[in-house]
Amino acid sequence: MLKVGLTGGIGAGKSEVSRLLVGHGAVLIDADRIAREVVEPGTPGLTALVEAFGTGILTPEGTLDRPKLGSIVFSDAERLAALNAIVHPLVGARSAELERAAGPDSVVVHDVPLLTENGLAPLYDLVVVVDAAPGTQLERLVRLRGMTESDARARMAAQATREQRLAVADLVIDNDGPVEALEPQVREVWSQLVRRAEAG
Repeated sequence: MLKVGLTGGIGAGKSEVSRLLVGHGAVLIDADRIAREVVEPGTPGLTALVEAFGTGILTPEGTLDRPKLGSIVFSDAERLAALNAIVHPLVGARSAELERAAGPDSVVVHDVPLLTENGLAPLYDLVVVVDAAPGTQLERLVRLRGMTESDARARMAAQATREQRLAVADLVIDNDGPVEALEPQVREVWSQLVRRAEAG
């Protein structure tokens, strides 16, 4: 099994690369999606969050009110650490479970937005970074996600720099151009991953 960490700045196009890799046969483990699953209603994760932060973080329907929780933790390093201490081990355990189910010959791609920021590169056999110039990221966030320019800039500033991400990369996919230019690069990266997996 080859364990690959896939990361990239917001708006770089990591989700599209994930989708293409799955099309080639990768087993995808999406940290963001798992982070949502482990705090769904009825989970021990949601119970632990309510114990730590109070019932004010719930919607009237009893689901996690993410914006509300975000407003509590993002200006308070201690509360953010408390949130991470609850959610990260649950995400790690679920990721490991999915990885074990993948089979010994699989190429398992972990989609990890904050891989660089959290120093997670050593957990993987190699790291693939989806790279785009900051101007490209900004334009995509405004045009495709409907963010204001100031919101987009703030989200980008909260992440690792382009240089920090490239410093942990074993393979880089340049996604500065049109989507048509992406597929051939992903195909080439996939063939390298398969060769690495077969070489053990």
